[in-house]
Amino acid sequence: MKILKDLLYTKDHEWTKLAGKSAEIGITEFAVEQLGDITLVELPAVGDTVTAGETMGTVESVKAVSDLYAPVTGTVTAVNDKLEDEPELVNEDPFGNGWMIKVELDDASGADELMDADAYGKHCEEGGAD
Repeated sequence: MKILKDLLYTKDHEWTKLAGKSAEIGITEFAVEQLGDITLVELPAVGDTVTAGETMGTVESVKAVSDLYAPVTGTVTAVNDKLEDEPELVNEDPFGNGWMIKVELDDASGADELMDADAYGKHCEEGGAD
């Protein structure tokens, strides 16, 4: 399982790549492995506000429908529209072409609650649950 060192992670298996006051968000390889083949991704629209810890969309797979939780608070500035027609991009490349949204942060301090790669790796080793 791949865990990238330059990302931050939630206990719910979302990843965040911070760049100044913006963040790119997706789900981790661990989440993809648990979900199986993803068949539908529902995301917020550009201009919507997402709040750290609250639902920002859903992912539907052959196994289940799962909520996506925003790792940070801010305004959605971009949505990966490719996922509408190609949800399998999340399975194929969760840290690249499978990114989900980009957010302009309201307050960068929200990222303080996220785990670094080492802490996230331990979380996954312990079963990946709350």
